[in-house]
Amino acid sequence: MATAHSDVLLGEFGEYRPSANEEFMNPEQLAYFRQKLLGWKDGILREAAETMAELKAGPIQEADLTDRASSETDWGIHLRTRDRQRKLIAKIDSAMRRIETGEYGFCEVSGEPISLARLEARPIATMTVEAQERHERNERVSRDD
Repeated sequence: MATAHSDVLLGEFGEYRPSANEEFMNPEQLAYFRQKLLGWKDGILREAAETMAELKAGPIQEADLTDRASSETDWGIHLRTRDRQRKLIAKIDSAMRRIETGEYGFCEVSGEPISLARLEARPIATMTVEAQERHERNERVSRDD
């Protein structure tokens, strides 16, 4: 659901894109990322509803065992994708809470601003690229132990 502020923002500024030439996480940037996150979540929920409607339509009807196995494999992939998307919705909701608390856009490890390019590509990011790489290296080392 769009907020009144974001509707005004889109109408007033047209194709607004956050820029490094403005204050980091100003109200326009926050509204932009809020809208981006809500749109992403809406798309995921729409896809999930379509998958559920297809599942409710009935069982796999292929008579040929090979076709049936292929269809079951496809459904397994769909369901795993939906499970990953369910987890993604939790991350989107978390990002929305960070917007509300003023923590959005700042690294949870260093407190440094996360680059706009990274947030544009992955609006649920919670760490700078450097902090994420360190985290992944540490994770790999502890997994190898």
